[in-house]
Amino acid sequence: MKRSPELKPTKYDALVVLAVLALAALCAARFWFAPSDAARSVVISINGAKTDRLPFDDAERDYKNNGYTVHIRVTAEGVCVEHADCPTQDCVKTGTISRPGQSIVCLPARIVVSVAGGAADAGYDAVAG
Repeated sequence: MKRSPELKPTKYDALVVLAVLALAALCAARFWFAPSDAARSVVISINGAKTDRLPFDDAERDYKNNGYTVHIRVTAEGVCVEHADCPTQDCVKTGTISRPGQSIVCLPARIVVSVAGGAADAGYDAVAG
């Protein structure tokens, strides 16, 4: 029976490893240092139709639909539903959202509060396969 030869790393193997590490670092830097918060805004939709678009400034608004009132507070850090008349209070329990693509939904009132802009509006998050 023949013994298999011992494999030893060469300088070309080290070159391939360095190239893969450099490519991984460039990909990570693209996502970590991309200016994604430049054009963030809060979009309010009632019954599926966009009704309001607010900047991330200090503001408080009330929205009414289906007999329910939803009180929304927008700050520079994020947006939250402070109070709602709905029975389950799921929209209030969601807390503060701030990243593009996140949303708060009040089903009884049919009101959706979402954060738009930045990297989420640019297309796909990632492609696998």
